[in-house]
Amino acid sequence: MKQVVCFGEVLWDLFPEGKKMGGAPLNIALRMKSWGINTHMISSVGNDSLGKEILALLEQKGIDTKYIQVSDNYNTGTVSVTLDQNGSASYEINHPVSWDKIELVPACLELVSAADAFVFGSLIARDSVSKKCLLALLEKSTYSVFDVNLRAPHYSIPDLQLYMNQADFIKFNDEEIDEICSALGNKNKNFEEQILFISKKTNTSSICVTLGKDGAVLLHKDKFYKQKGYAAVVKDTVGAGDSFLGALLSLIISDCEPSVALDKACAIGALVAQKRGANPVIHEKELAKFMNL
Repeated sequence: MKQVVCFGEVLWDLFPEGKKMGGAPLNIALRMKSWGINTHMISSVGNDSLGKEILALLEQKGIDTKYIQVSDNYNTGTVSVTLDQNGSASYEINHPVSWDKIELVPACLELVSAADAFVFGSLIARDSVSKKCLLALLEKSTYSVFDVNLRAPHYSIPDLQLYMNQADFIKFNDEEIDEICSALGNKNKNFEEQILFISKKTNTSSICVTLGKDGAVLLHKDKFYKQKGYAAVVKDTVGAGDSFLGALLSLIISDCEPSVALDKACAIGALVAQKRGANPVIHEKELAKFMNL
């Protein structure tokens, strides 16, 4: 069985109607677990009721909590989520919280060095403590997946360059790759040209860009793959990109044909957007029916 380690934020998304467990790397981990990948999560929660609730939920879902630290000094993370009339989300992210303070421990180094893939995002590096841990873990990783997740003001172009240079696989959305290419001096608006620019600049052979309702573009081993996307009646977009990446990676590392992997990942992303919250349960029969429609 393939083994993947996800590193970063675990938190509660606070919607007007209530809270839901989330955090991009955790959303990816949960989706990969549902696709049969042995998935571990490295993070930190507070020694509080919200943290204990996260740990209990993860154990129910089969995610090993051994590598999730418990902080006595910082609270479990929360994010206030606001949805516009189209279901697109904006976020107010508290700082500092427990996942900003993930400490480097030998067990995590051993875990990452043995994994088939190590998944991380840009938000986790907003604090020097978790950033230091991330950089040490990247040195042990044999296959690193960078989920670009721009949340102003929690990133800088030099840091993004640093992580892209260490990644074997990079995932952007259309706005993110456009912003980063512009900052690096490439004003070309064609997605394939932007992908090739990033690939050459960072020596990364696998890059994916999600295009919302218009699907996604994937460069994998010097070949482009495109998927036009699936129509979705959007309830909220929270976690849709995370589930897309979780599904895509699960299939790619399992040697699935890239066009098939991209097709299924786009369908998963659309299905998540049709449901409330970042981690709805999606069964194989539901996915097949949706794709056939």
